Amino acid sequence: MRLYRETRIRAGIDELWTRTQDPAEHQRWDLRFTEIRRLPRAGGEEEPRHFRYATRVLPFLTLAGTGVSAGEKERPDGTRTSALRFSCPHPLSLLADGSGYWRYVPDGSGDGVRFLTGYDYRPRWGAAGALADRLVLRPLMGWATAWSFDRLRIWLEHGVTPERARRNWLTELTLRAAVAGAAGTALALKPAALLGPSGAFLSPLLLVAAVAAALLVPPLPRTPAARRCLRTPPAPVRPPRLLRTLETPR
Repeated sequence: MRLYRETRIRAGIDELWTRTQDPAEHQRWDLRFTEIRRLPRAGGEEEPRHFRYATRVLPFLTLAGTGVSAGEKERPDGTRTSALRFSCPHPLSLLADGSGYWRYVPDGSGDGVRFLTGYDYRPRWGAAGALADRLVLRPLMGWATAWSFDRLRIWLEHGVTPERARRNWLTELTLRAAVAGAAGTALALKPAALLGPSGAFLSPLLLVAAVAAALLVPPLPRTPAARRCLRTPPAPVRPPRLLRTLETPR
């Protein structure tokens, strides 16, 4: 799997399982989806489960697809696994189809779970699509996954709802942009000439420091941040065998 993200969440594994396996809960914290809805089960079977997902990329454009998933809630080693395959037939979707998994690994301390994902997908549009995926979509998908994982962590650890966490992020982003923009504009206007000789050295340094702080200071504890997630597995990982039992939906 080419994309990997991992976070540690101080919560019970049952609560984490519910927040990630219930479509109504899942769509609240996962930035990648606008809607997730289970489809009627074929023959009354519990699993695999089929679902429909949708992502609004523009006010007038929503890309929808279907998927199939299955989970292992009781494993001998105490971990849990969920696997899925998905596809999007919309001709404007760069993402054609793919597969992935979630793993829930108790960290041994008794008060936390390592929640990790690995997934990959096939882009469409040939060579142009492959280039667009490498430069734009894949970095964006990796960022959105990590940001969403941190929003889920904040929800479980601090009780901050996904909706409130999103407002926190937008507010902080706006403040950072305002500080960086004002300081950058002041630098471009040569503040030393405006403030006189006494400001010739100090004022530019303060403005540069303000820009650096706006860009580099860590986000507040209850503001989601993709940087908090691990992007490389600590050891080689293999997709779960459960994934091989699922067929790509059409």
